[in-house]
Amino acid sequence: MTGAADPPDATLLAVDLGLRAGLALYGRDGRLRWYRSSNFGSPGRLKKGAYAVVRDIPTLRRLYVEGDRAMGEVWGKAAAKGGAVTRLVSAEIWREVLLHDRERRRGTDAKRHADRLARTVIEWSGAPRPTSLRHDAAEAILVGLYGVLDAGWLEKVPPGFR
Repeated sequence: MTGAADPPDATLLAVDLGLRAGLALYGRDGRLRWYRSSNFGSPGRLKKGAYAVVRDIPTLRRLYVEGDRAMGEVWGKAAAKGGAVTRLVSAEIWREVLLHDRERRRGTDAKRHADRLARTVIEWSGAPRPTSLRHDAAEAILVGLYGVLDAGWLEKVPPGFR
């Protein structure tokens, strides 16, 4: 899934799936543009919310989702309307690429390290620093980092990452 054909203004959205979802948007340069946590509250509001989020990103070319497959399909359908390609990625896959073995032995350890590494990506990207960073937003940031690496938009993890 190489990004050579993606236009310079292409963006990639990463979603840590759930009714409370983490969202992270990356630019073609591999840097984080924005991140947030959104509470959709119900499946109906999730469907409307996913379409609204995707509609508001006209440059979206890639969507990386992690979590519940059914929720991933909702996001994927929304993204497909705008011509974006969707990839469902398991936590085990992106954690293997971005975390050391010792950092992912237990789920609680992985979440703690994800928070630390997400803050590194935020700083490296020049994105606004969070007052608090929810774990779903932190994981979306790392799913997105995995996505830009997988898409070929970034050759290696940011300096000081590992």
